[in-house]
Amino acid sequence: MQTALVTGAANGLGLYIARALHGGGYRVALTDRDAAAAAQAAATLDASGDTAFGLKLDVVHKSDFEAALAAVTERWGPLHVAVNNAAITLTTPVMQITPEEFEEVLRINLRGTFLGCQVFGAAMRQSSYGRLVNVASLAGQNGGTASGAHYASSKAGILTLTKIFARELAADGVTVNAIAPGPMELPSVRAAVPAEKLEKLIEMIPVKRLGDPDFVASLVVQLASPQAGFATGAAWDVNGGIFMR
Repeated sequence: MQTALVTGAANGLGLYIARALHGGGYRVALTDRDAAAAAQAAATLDASGDTAFGLKLDVVHKSDFEAALAAVTERWGPLHVAVNNAAITLTTPVMQITPEEFEEVLRINLRGTFLGCQVFGAAMRQSSYGRLVNVASLAGQNGGTASGAHYASSKAGILTLTKIFARELAADGVTVNAIAPGPMELPSVRAAVPAEKLEKLIEMIPVKRLGDPDFVASLVVQLASPQAGFATGAAWDVNGGIFMR
């Protein structure tokens, strides 16, 4: 049985991904900066803790990544899959974003993904096997239509980091891919985006609806599989046709 770790897994898309990986036969460490919420989410997958457990990981601290990796390897052995999902979504108009808010979003979203790739990627390199999946966004591809400029910028950076780490780790049996979802049918999306703005966004999507987080999670499971060794450095789009390359 392989071992996976998901950041920001206490709720939202991260929990969908953790649930899909667990359902796919992985042992899963659910991490979040809220340790209690992570533990509660893990208990919904396996109350015994044998195949799922929660732990604290604040993605702005490299030491938290190192501590989480140590806890997982001590419990289950080598880490095979890591999903860098933790993020903050803000929709502040660009001319109203303060320097502090801009830096906070990039620190969590972009720096957090960088640290995850660096720490987990180094461990996977030593094992000569690994799957890293980074959660980017449609906003990083089209400049954002409902999200803030800081969010869109951070997600564009994740797409670039994915290519850089993919090249760095490819010869070591480690793949690095990104998924770039459009707006998903999630409470966090409806909470972050004003209703009128969201309805206008849905009208722009060719399929005329929000995305299914279960499908996105299933795509992560595919990219995490041993069979996905020839897929690396790619951004996998799930956006209802609003952005086509």
